[in-house]
Amino acid sequence: MARRPHDFPGMKLSDFDYELPPELIASHPAPQRTASRLLYYDRARRQSSHTHFFALLPYFRPGDVLVLNNTQVLPARLYGKRESGGKVEALLLKPAGATSWQALIRPSGRIKKGAQIIFEKNGRSLTTTVADDAAADSGERLLDFGHVDLQKALDDTGFMPLPPYIGRAADETDRERYQTVFAAKTGAIAAPTAGLHFDQPLLAALQKAGVQIVTVTLHVGYGTFQPVMSDDFAQHRMHEETFELTAEAARTINAACREGRRVIACGTTSVRVLETAAVSPGRIEPKTGVTNIFIYPPYSFKIIQGLITNFHLPKTTLLMLVSAFLGEGGRDTLFELYSAAIRERYRFFSYGDAMLLL
Repeated sequence: MARRPHDFPGMKLSDFDYELPPELIASHPAPQRTASRLLYYDRARRQSSHTHFFALLPYFRPGDVLVLNNTQVLPARLYGKRESGGKVEALLLKPAGATSWQALIRPSGRIKKGAQIIFEKNGRSLTTTVADDAAADSGERLLDFGHVDLQKALDDTGFMPLPPYIGRAADETDRERYQTVFAAKTGAIAAPTAGLHFDQPLLAALQKAGVQIVTVTLHVGYGTFQPVMSDDFAQHRMHEETFELTAEAARTINAACREGRRVIACGTTSVRVLETAAVSPGRIEPKTGVTNIFIYPPYSFKIIQGLITNFHLPKTTLLMLVSAFLGEGGRDTLFELYSAAIRERYRFFSYGDAMLLL
């Protein structure tokens, strides 16, 4: 039987709201990736402490498995104009055929099927044709780019799709910093932000210390920005996102689980892959497909014993997942940690600081 929030007294969307001073929303990354602050919480001892991400290594043990999401963010935001000269902004959402993409267009309703849009940047251009009629109350349209090398065209004309709460347009520095150093498989329109804190020297130090690093893929989609609207939040439907967990990754994770070694996920996206592919507690199978798994408390995690995560927006599914990981009373614990982070002037959201929960 499906779990519903009203099965648990007091469990409603408004319980996952909090007040954040707007100046704590990070509009730019830290000067160096590992310079971000880190709030550590020991779940067994119920103790927290403050440190920095560059001091992560002592919290890991030889034999731990660190799971990273290796999705690569597309420069999926485009700016251009219609043939009439009117300005157009587009955010590519997902492929919809050999040459077409579903896109969020502004403005959308005034653009007719068959119209051409020319996107430009630094003297380079990309032309697309609108391939469907505008739907009522929707900014989504189908764009046909023809048989072009779209990846190269986006590299030339696209901008990194920074979340709207960052409050500024993307610049060229975001090409590097809104991308993890281990990004390998293109397809996301938002970064797996917990992974932004790692640099190559830190990853190398973890491996030298005996930590096994495995990668999974989940292409983060537009749904990550979609708010939960109903106070009965089980009514919320997650957008589907494509993922992959390879046989090699499954072998490494299963061996760790059999031997009692810890599996620590970097980011809620990695967690969602692991929980989608888990077939029983401590056992996972290789899998490729789409997932819309929605994790909220109470929830029994099958694979992970640790989580690295950023500070998330109020009333979001990400906040609910982290609350679930903190176990019984997790919602109260989570907001105690968030209150401490606010007092200590941590930086929040995509370019902000991080938490380590073990």
